Amino acid sequence: MIMPRTGDALLLPVNPWFIALSLAVALALNLVPVGRVAAMPDLLALALVFWNVHQPRRVGIGVAFALGLAMDVHEGALLGQHALAYTLLSYFAITIHRRLLWFGLWSQSLQLIPLFAAATAVSLLVRMAGGAPFPGWSLFAAPVIQALLWPLATWVLLAPQRRPPDPDENRPL
Repeated sequence: MIMPRTGDALLLPVNPWFIALSLAVALALNLVPVGRVAAMPDLLALALVFWNVHQPRRVGIGVAFALGLAMDVHEGALLGQHALAYTLLSYFAITIHRRLLWFGLWSQSLQLIPLFAAATAVSLLVRMAGGAPFPGWSLFAAPVIQALLWPLATWVLLAPQRRPPDPDENRPL
């Protein structure tokens, strides 16, 4: 059987509490008031896509919808704006998760740019349908920044699952 290229040793199973903690930290970082910066990356969307790709049975569309509603309530946006964007983002991330894991980290981040851009566009369209003005084209720098953060997010979120090097030569696993 052909296995995906990972380059690493086998990973330990992920702790469900770590998934919840990482999503809570990403939500908290999104809630930090930084002013009106259009190109601000959506760290919660990045964490959602990461867990949708690596643990699609644990973090699915329902989690994305609930976290999207939390973002809508916090930002005072139209109820369902982020929920719709996160739900679509999670659906398409789960759809491509098997294919995405065959590539290296930088190739993965290039393939995720359209997903992040589509989620940003959906959120923008809902916002503009509600009567908000167009914030400017710098808004579409955020998906590129999110894709550039993908290797860092992968390194940070997979760190607890990596096995320590085992010096015993008789037990390679």
